[in-house]
Amino acid sequence: MSDTVFTRVSYELGTLVKYIELGEIGLPDIQRPFVWKNWKVRDLFDSMYRGYPVGYLLLWQNGLVDDRVIGTENKQKPPRLVIVDGQQRLTSLYAVVKGEPVVRDNYERDNIRIAFNPLEGRFEVADAAIQRDKAFIEDISCVWSSETDIFEVVEATSTGCARRGR
Repeated sequence: MSDTVFTRVSYELGTLVKYIELGEIGLPDIQRPFVWKNWKVRDLFDSMYRGYPVGYLLLWQNGLVDDRVIGTENKQKPPRLVIVDGQQRLTSLYAVVKGEPVVRDNYERDNIRIAFNPLEGRFEVADAAIQRDKAFIEDISCVWSSETDIFEVVEATSTGCARRGR
């Protein structure tokens, strides 16, 4: 008699982001708040860009509805999966890809802005100097936005999509 306790499932980043956006992936009440510093988020994107392993996510199929959501907006569905391991990574990915604020451990909202220099293949935490440097896409969340004109990003990297209210 062999009952399967774990099932390995591979999700693409876009699928995970969509599940979080809908509310299908949430946080159990036992999860700590988001505590990663912005440089850790930058390093996560750098590792993914370079093809380095970034670890597994452990999700638990949920039958409860009293769990927390990722992000700050209301969701369409209650979570059917909750994050047991990988909350900092998954929350980071969602926040940057969607340009959504995270809720820090002091319960304040904070936007994480990660910049990318495509000529050097380098990620940085966006600051005043990076915002002035035309070699950088100053906020990579705009790359995934349906409102972004990617040609504007190419023509004038730091003024392309980051200045459109992002």
